[in-house]
Amino acid sequence: MQLIEKPFGKEATLFVLKNENGIELAISDYGARIVSLKAPVNGVSRELVLGFDSAEEYADKDPYIGASIGRVAGRIRKGQFVIDETEYQLPVDPENGNNLHGGNGFDKRLWESEADLNDEAATVTFTLVSPDGDEGFPGNLSISVRYTLTADNRWIIDYFAETDQATLYNPTNHVYFNLLGDPGQSVGEHTLKLAADRFIEIDSAVLPTGNLVDVTATPFDFRAGRPLEQVFTSEHPQNKIVSGLDHPFLLTGAGPQAILTSPDAAVAIEMTTDLPSVVIFTANFGEEGVPMRGTKIGNHGGVTLETQVPPGALEMDGLGEVILRPAADFHTQTTFKIVTK
Repeated sequence: MQLIEKPFGKEATLFVLKNENGIELAISDYGARIVSLKAPVNGVSRELVLGFDSAEEYADKDPYIGASIGRVAGRIRKGQFVIDETEYQLPVDPENGNNLHGGNGFDKRLWESEADLNDEAATVTFTLVSPDGDEGFPGNLSISVRYTLTADNRWIIDYFAETDQATLYNPTNHVYFNLLGDPGQSVGEHTLKLAADRFIEIDSAVLPTGNLVDVTATPFDFRAGRPLEQVFTSEHPQNKIVSGLDHPFLLTGAGPQAILTSPDAAVAIEMTTDLPSVVIFTANFGEEGVPMRGTKIGNHGGVTLETQVPPGALEMDGLGEVILRPAADFHTQTTFKIVTK
């Protein structure tokens, strides 16, 4: 195992974690984000995720890519919520009137970091304190995000948190996978297998309606595995809303709950999580993709596997808990195993 530190701009640091199998994970304290994930494919190192070359590029182009998202991943309707009969108002996007990803969130912060290395794993733990009132949220929230690369090709994300007041906390990682290493190329020919019998319907504002849809006989049925292109070309009304996927899927089984395979079948990502859902977003940027690594991010140039409590859990019973209370033990874990053939 190896761990190297490099400057990344804006006073940020890039941590490069490597194992003996040629897997290389690059992460930064700017947004506690993944910047790069490479694996040897047919003797050549292949990039597997979208990322920029400096903290400045993330700040200027798209701070969400690869970042730790919080306090709350996804959209909060009108930026409003209630805890213990107290009403809170968050800043909202003036275009749609909703709060997205916690507003001016953790993706734009410089986190503290601590690195550790042994024969079995390389680890970097990022920590941040979000003060009471930060972006309208109550409570002093202390957060840790721990990234681990193991000797057996697993990238593990652990989230820890504690608060001194009841607050909302529903983090995720906004990694975009493109297993061909070309952000200009659509992921339509990637095959996704997903242990999910239902997804949550969204409205025209990409807010959950509360309707849980059975995937049977729909293009959203990934239980046996299917190319993402079958969603992109479908006439299903949910596809038409966002021209792709931006939907929470309710997970079943012990894992891996998701397997994403490259078109050439040379590499796959196996996802296992203790969280109840995964938001699949297929980078539905149309012609508005930004430049990245010498090309322009294409429409559907990446796909996220955002594990979290489903968006809308505040409004819908039975989807999971997003209120964190003092003395609660908050810990979630998601693992991405890199499999090469």
